[in-house]
Amino acid sequence: MQVILIRHARAEERALFKRDRTRALTEDGQRRMRKAARGLHVLAPGLTRIATSPLVRARQTAEIVATAGNSPAVVPLQALAPGGAMHAVLAWLRAQPVDATLALVGHEPDLGLLAGWLLTGKQAGFVQFKKGAAALIEFAGAPAAGKGTLSWLLTAAQLAELKG
Repeated sequence: MQVILIRHARAEERALFKRDRTRALTEDGQRRMRKAARGLHVLAPGLTRIATSPLVRARQTAEIVATAGNSPAVVPLQALAPGGAMHAVLAWLRAQPVDATLALVGHEPDLGLLAGWLLTGKQAGFVQFKKGAAALIEFAGAPAAGKGTLSWLLTAAQLAELKG
Protein backbone atom coordinates (compact mmCIF):
# COMPACT_ATOMS: atom_id res chain seq x y z
CA MET A 1 0.00 0.00 0.00
CA GLN A 2 1.11 3.52 -0.76
CA VAL A 3 -0.09 6.32 1.53
CA ILE A 4 0.50 9.95 0.62
CA LEU A 5 0.15 12.42 3.47
CA ILE A 6 -0.69 15.96 2.31
CA ARG A 7 -0.94 19.11 4.40
CA HIS A 8 -3.61 21.54 3.28
CA ALA A 9 -2.52 24.55 1.24
CA ARG A 10 -2.27 28.14 2.48
CA ALA A 11 -5.55 29.26 4.09
CA GLU A 12 -7.11 32.51 5.26
CA GLU A 13 -5.80 33.98 8.51
CA ARG A 14 -7.32 32.68 11.73
CA ALA A 15 -8.01 36.15 13.11
CA LEU A 16 -10.54 36.78 10.35
CA PHE A 17 -12.80 33.94 11.44
CA LYS A 18 -14.53 32.93 14.63
CA ARG A 19 -14.56 29.26 13.60
CA ASP A 20 -11.36 27.58 12.46
CA ARG A 21 -13.43 24.93 10.63
CA THR A 22 -14.62 27.45 8.02
CA ARG A 23 -11.26 28.87 6.95
CA ALA A 24 -10.90 28.51 3.18
CA LEU A 25 -7.83 28.43 0.95
CA THR A 26 -6.52 31.76 -0.26
CA GLU A 27 -6.34 32.39 -4.02
CA ASP A 28 -2.56 32.05 -3.77
CA GLY A 29 -2.94 28.80 -1.82
CA GLN A 30 -5.25 27.40 -4.49
CA ARG A 31 -2.88 28.43 -7.29
CA ARG A 32 0.17 26.90 -5.59
CA MET A 33 -1.72 23.73 -4.75
CA ARG A 34 -2.86 23.27 -8.37
CA LYS A 35 0.80 23.37 -9.44
CA ALA A 36 1.88 21.02 -6.65
CA ALA A 37 -0.99 18.63 -7.41
CA ARG A 38 0.15 18.23 -11.02
CA GLY A 39 3.59 17.19 -9.73
CA LEU A 40 2.01 14.89 -7.19
CA HIS A 41 0.20 13.05 -9.97
CA VAL A 42 3.53 12.62 -11.80
CA LEU A 43 4.80 10.71 -8.77
CA ALA A 44 1.52 8.92 -8.03
CA PRO A 45 -0.49 8.60 -11.25
CA GLY A 46 -2.59 5.74 -9.88
CA LEU A 47 -4.09 7.55 -6.89
CA THR A 48 -7.24 5.58 -6.01
CA ARG A 49 -8.87 7.49 -3.15
CA ILE A 50 -8.39 10.66 -1.11
CA ALA A 51 -9.52 10.90 2.50
CA THR A 52 -9.70 14.40 3.92
CA SER A 53 -10.24 16.24 7.14
CA PRO A 54 -13.76 17.69 7.07
CA LEU A 55 -12.41 21.24 7.57
CA VAL A 56 -12.96 23.50 4.54
CA ARG A 57 -9.29 24.17 3.74
CA ALA A 58 -8.42 20.46 3.74
CA ARG A 59 -11.48 19.55 1.68
CA GLN A 60 -10.58 22.21 -0.90
CA THR A 61 -7.01 20.91 -1.05
CA ALA A 62 -8.26 17.34 -1.58
CA GLU A 63 -10.54 18.47 -4.40
CA ILE A 64 -7.66 20.28 -6.12
CA VAL A 65 -5.52 17.13 -5.90
CA ALA A 66 -8.35 14.98 -7.27
CA THR A 67 -9.09 17.23 -10.26
CA ALA A 68 -5.41 17.61 -11.18
CA GLY A 69 -5.16 13.92 -12.06
CA ASN A 70 -7.39 10.93 -12.53
CA SER A 71 -10.18 12.32 -10.27
CA PRO A 72 -10.14 9.70 -7.51
CA ALA A 73 -13.00 9.69 -5.01
CA VAL A 74 -12.71 12.22 -2.17
CA VAL A 75 -14.17 11.07 1.15
CA PRO A 76 -14.34 12.87 4.50
CA LEU A 77 -12.57 11.25 7.44
CA GLN A 78 -13.23 12.83 10.84
CA ALA A 79 -10.05 11.27 12.25
CA LEU A 80 -8.02 13.63 10.02
CA ALA A 81 -9.47 16.73 11.71
CA PRO A 82 -7.13 18.50 14.16
CA GLY A 83 -6.70 16.34 17.25
CA GLY A 84 -8.08 13.26 15.44
CA ALA A 85 -7.26 9.71 16.48
CA MET A 86 -4.33 8.07 14.69
CA HIS A 87 -5.77 4.63 15.45
CA ALA A 88 -8.94 5.58 13.56
CA VAL A 89 -6.86 6.71 10.56
CA LEU A 90 -5.00 3.39 10.63
CA ALA A 91 -8.29 1.47 10.87
CA TRP A 92 -9.54 3.32 7.77
CA LEU A 93 -6.31 2.52 5.91
CA ARG A 94 -6.56 -1.16 6.86
CA ALA A 95 -10.10 -1.29 5.43
CA GLN A 96 -8.77 -0.27 1.97
CA PRO A 97 -7.33 -2.66 -0.65
CA VAL A 98 -3.71 -3.51 0.15
CA ASP A 99 -2.60 -2.54 -3.39
CA ALA A 100 -4.22 0.92 -3.19
CA THR A 101 -2.53 4.29 -3.52
CA LEU A 102 -4.27 6.57 -1.05
CA ALA A 103 -3.91 10.20 -0.04
CA LEU A 104 -4.72 11.64 3.39
CA VAL A 105 -5.21 15.40 3.56
CA GLY A 106 -4.92 16.98 6.99
CA HIS A 107 -3.22 19.42 9.33
CA GLU A 108 -0.07 19.96 11.32
CA PRO A 109 1.08 18.88 13.83
CA ASP A 110 -1.18 15.84 13.41
CA LEU A 111 0.26 14.76 10.04
CA GLY A 112 3.81 14.90 11.39
CA LEU A 113 2.80 12.79 14.37
CA LEU A 114 0.96 10.34 12.12
CA ALA A 115 3.98 10.04 9.82
CA GLY A 116 6.28 9.42 12.77
CA TRP A 117 3.95 6.76 14.16
CA LEU A 118 3.55 4.97 10.83
CA LEU A 119 7.33 4.99 10.33
CA THR A 120 8.60 4.17 13.84
CA GLY A 121 5.64 2.99 15.90
CA LYS A 122 6.19 5.93 18.26
CA GLN A 123 4.16 9.10 18.43
CA ALA A 124 7.10 11.32 17.60
CA GLY A 125 6.75 14.40 15.44
CA PHE A 126 10.13 14.37 13.70
CA VAL A 127 8.50 14.96 10.30
CA GLN A 128 7.10 18.42 9.58
CA PHE A 129 4.84 19.36 6.70
CA LYS A 130 4.84 22.85 5.25
CA LYS A 131 1.58 23.98 3.67
CA GLY A 132 0.93 21.95 0.53
CA ALA A 133 3.76 19.50 1.26
CA ALA A 134 3.36 15.77 0.74
CA ALA A 135 5.10 12.55 1.78
CA LEU A 136 4.83 9.01 0.47
CA ILE A 137 4.89 6.22 3.03
CA GLU A 138 4.90 2.69 1.62
CA PHE A 139 3.89 -0.57 3.29
CA ALA A 140 4.92 -4.03 2.08
CA GLY A 141 1.52 -5.39 3.13
CA ALA A 142 -1.28 -4.11 5.30
CA PRO A 143 -0.41 -0.79 6.96
CA ALA A 144 0.68 -0.90 10.59
CA ALA A 145 2.37 1.49 13.00
CA GLY A 146 6.14 1.24 12.68
CA LYS A 147 5.99 -0.72 9.40
CA GLY A 148 6.05 2.13 6.87
CA THR A 149 8.98 3.26 4.76
CA LEU A 150 9.37 6.92 3.81
CA SER A 151 9.94 7.13 0.05
CA TRP A 152 9.85 10.89 -0.32
CA LEU A 153 8.89 14.12 1.44
CA LEU A 154 8.51 17.19 -0.79
CA THR A 155 7.38 20.77 -0.36
CA ALA A 156 4.67 22.23 -2.59
CA ALA A 157 7.35 24.14 -4.52
CA GLN A 158 9.34 20.95 -5.13
CA LEU A 159 6.21 19.13 -6.31
CA ALA A 160 5.41 22.02 -8.65
CA GLU A 161 8.82 21.59 -10.34
CA LEU A 162 8.01 18.02 -11.44
CA LYS A 163 6.98 17.69 -15.06
CA GLY A 164 4.97 14.85 -16.57
